[in-house]
Amino acid sequence: MCPHIEWAIGSVVDQRTDLSWTAQPAAPGMYRSHIEWIGPQGTGARLASALRGWAHLRFEVTEDPSTGVDGSRWSHTPELGIFHATTDASGNIVVGEDRIRYAYEQGHGNPAAVYHELSLALGEAWDEELEPFRHASEGAPVRWLHQVG
Repeated sequence: MCPHIEWAIGSVVDQRTDLSWTAQPAAPGMYRSHIEWIGPQGTGARLASALRGWAHLRFEVTEDPSTGVDGSRWSHTPELGIFHATTDASGNIVVGEDRIRYAYEQGHGNPAAVYHELSLALGEAWDEELEPFRHASEGAPVRWLHQVG
């Protein structure tokens, strides 16, 4: 399956991606890879869409903000599906006022319900599921991809 994932990524960044695959300690029998990439805004969304088709993958794609454009983070797990959030310059998730108002409205004065809605807005369930895989990455090789254009 690794070559198929490389092909999916390569089709988005328009270059061959020979990723370095290592065993995933958090999931014996599975593999992991990590890439850093540089490309035009919108590449992150295209990467997340290409990888989302592989329903059994766990992945995160981050796109840093640039002048006039917010950053984004996409997280995906087989159990939860995909999550998207806008991020600030420090990588923090930004929850807009409409989403906060929605949490209050859904809560109907119940603090636990408001907490639940805000937890969804922050993607906490995705963070909890992906955290063991993040820690397993310490010391893993990183490959940089650059897109000129």
